[in-house]
Amino acid sequence: MSVGEALASFRGHRVPGFKIIEHRKWWFALSGLFILLSLVGLLVRGLNFSISFKGGAQLQFSNRSHAPIAQYQGVLSRYLGSQDAQNSVVELLGGNQVSIQTISLTTLPNGQNVRVGLANLAGISVNSINEQDVGPTWGSTISTKAIEGLVIFLVLVTLYISFRFEWKMSGSALAALVHDLIITAGIYALVGRQVTPESVIAILTILGYSLYDTVVIFDKIKENTDSAALVQRETYAGVVNMSLNQTLMRSVNTSLVVLLPIGSLLWFGGATLKDFAFALFVGVASGTYSSIFIASPALVLLKEREPRYQQIRSRAAVRAVRPVPRAEPTARTAVEGDGGPEVVA
Repeated sequence: MSVGEALASFRGHRVPGFKIIEHRKWWFALSGLFILLSLVGLLVRGLNFSISFKGGAQLQFSNRSHAPIAQYQGVLSRYLGSQDAQNSVVELLGGNQVSIQTISLTTLPNGQNVRVGLANLAGISVNSINEQDVGPTWGSTISTKAIEGLVIFLVLVTLYISFRFEWKMSGSALAALVHDLIITAGIYALVGRQVTPESVIAILTILGYSLYDTVVIFDKIKENTDSAALVQRETYAGVVNMSLNQTLMRSVNTSLVVLLPIGSLLWFGGATLKDFAFALFVGVASGTYSSIFIASPALVLLKEREPRYQQIRSRAAVRAVRPVPRAEPTARTAVEGDGGPEVVA
């Protein structure tokens, strides 16, 4: 594909001709690798839950010395150890307020040393630190509600897609959703990023986006496969591949428009916004990939098990290998002379 053709395809002036379905084994293998790495991360490293889920301390105080975040993290590392300090979240709020989420200092032997160190660095007294212990009950409640919402969401989506399209499309869409959930959770485990309530909200949000993209593609597939003549000529897999190419740039461009502001939040936002943006960015990217390269190829695998589509595929294979008859020459044209071309029988 030339640069001009690529630009025309990107702008929607030309339908590309990528062989997406033909290379479905490549996409399944790539997704299998991502899922395997994600499962290894989940089983070996596990998810790094924030204090909202496992409990801890919330400290807030004035930053009269205008010390940077790095120095407060240094105080935590000195008294808490590298692992607990790394899991702590230090934010500057409004330029002169420090917010720290860390392990509970109440039962910690050197908890008072942490308070004194932070107070000395901030230029305030220890009594000026507003400390509040957060129990894991709130986080567990959020988790329970999120799981309940996820189950209800999946049931409703299954019923809707089965009613609007068919159950095989519903199964393919759910396979893509599971793909996105495992990879998003696995990336969180591999990079060690904290799982916060904002992350849970973002993950539930991206499920809806992923399904939106999948439904748009399935709608085009249904529209094209309703033409029996087109399916007879191209086979079901060929029509699905055609539909994917017709909707490909719409999916890509829509995702780019979504990813650009999310990337800005991820790069320039605060700690809370970054947690939300990170989950959104990973989920949207994974959802776009799964809608194109997982849901539709999985649908082809399910549909081409049906006898009528197997027959169509067998007839198409016979047409592809049948030799084309060559026409025997019945006349030849002599070299043009003074009287014009002469045809000799």
